[in-house]
Amino acid sequence: MDIHRILEDVASNKISVDDAVLMLKKEPFIDIDYAKLDTHRHLRQGYAEVVFGEGKSAEQIMGICDRLKEAGQECILITRISRDKVQSLEEAYELQYNEQANAVLIGTMPAPTGVGKIVIATGGTSDIGVAEEAAFTAEALGSEVTRLYDVGVAGLHRLLHNMDDIMTATVIIAIAGMEGALASVIAGMADCPVIAVPTSVGYGASFDGLSALLSMLNSCAGGVSVVNIDNGFGAGYQANMINHIGV
Repeated sequence: MDIHRILEDVASNKISVDDAVLMLKKEPFIDIDYAKLDTHRHLRQGYAEVVFGEGKSAEQIMGICDRLKEAGQECILITRISRDKVQSLEEAYELQYNEQANAVLIGTMPAPTGVGKIVIATGGTSDIGVAEEAAFTAEALGSEVTRLYDVGVAGLHRLLHNMDDIMTATVIIAIAGMEGALASVIAGMADCPVIAVPTSVGYGASFDGLSALLSMLNSCAGGVSVVNIDNGFGAGYQANMINHIGV
């Protein structure tokens, strides 16, 4: 629900005060049996509900999207969605698909509205899938994103070559598997918040990302927060919120 649009419609006499009150009094969610759609999410948090595609059928996702659009949600972000489900959605909606991120945006990608830019850095090329989920999420929510891929600590000069981007970022997302040292190194050089994302990339003793997670949680550098293993979405969402403080 867009409360600003409702109030503007009242001010311009497009709808009556009673009609506006009725809209605001309606249940804050839509019940379609297999999902309870939170239509007041944007009103409470500033951003509409995001659809998690994994575990849902294409028909369920389309049913959710249809009802969200009926409720006035123009852009719908869908994460963790497979290519075969995207093909079904392409027949019904105008969308943008980021295959590396396994994410879709139904509607038009918004122009950046944040106070600055989000820098997303990965330790290696194998971390790019998680990084693209973070980047696509942040862009879909209205942030400018700069990508620095394969700048891990095994070749520190690659990261140092991008110090201009590091030093001018509003927030940095550091994504790495293996020992997860990238977040500490970046946080030791940057004057902005650093969101660390451990990935499941690594050999046996990395324990599917647990090693990187513990390293990042034990970072000696200040200003580091940590999200769950492979949680690019969570990092992109949080970074976007930071990038919109004061807007």
